[in-house]
Amino acid sequence: MKRLLLLIGGLLFLSGCDMVGAGQPAPEPKAATCFIGNDVPYQVQLEVANSHQERKKGLMGRKELGQQEGMLFTFDYERGPRSGFWMYKTLIPLDIAYLDQQGQIVSIRNMHPCPAVDGTNCPSYAAGKSYWYAVEMNAGYFADRNIHPGDRLVLPSSGESCDSGN
Repeated sequence: MKRLLLLIGGLLFLSGCDMVGAGQPAPEPKAATCFIGNDVPYQVQLEVANSHQERKKGLMGRKELGQQEGMLFTFDYERGPRSGFWMYKTLIPLDIAYLDQQGQIVSIRNMHPCPAVDGTNCPSYAAGKSYWYAVEMNAGYFADRNIHPGDRLVLPSSGESCDSGN
C-alpha cells in the first residue's frame, strides 16, 4: 500500500512538472533569411508571428532588438492598404516593411514608440498598399542598407537561398 501511494505521489509530482510554464506562450520560431537590396543579401534572423495571438503581441514590451533581428508577421489573406500596425506598449522605435505575396517590399514606414497605458493616442501606420506579410526591424534598418520598395525578403517558406542576390 505504501509503495502504491509513493508511486501515485510520484506520478502526480511528475505530471505537475509538465505544467510548469504551461501558461507561458511558446517563443516564436526563428527564421534565418535575408533582404535583397541592389542584389546584395542582408542576413536577418526573424521571429515568425503566424497566429493571431503572436501578431497581436508583436514586439510589445521589448527593450531591445538585435541589429539583424526582427519579426515577420504572416497572414492567411491579403490585407488592404488601410490596414496596418500600431505601436501600443512598444518601447523601441521600429521600421516596418509591408510585403506582397512574393516577398517584394511594397512600402516602408517609420514607427515611433507608444508606451502609453491606454492605446487611444497611439497612431496606426497603414501600409498604403495591399500586403501579405510585414517585417518589423530596428528604426533605420532599411535606410542604413539602402533597402527600398521594390527590394525583397527571401521568404522562409520559399526554400530560396540567401547565398546570392539571385
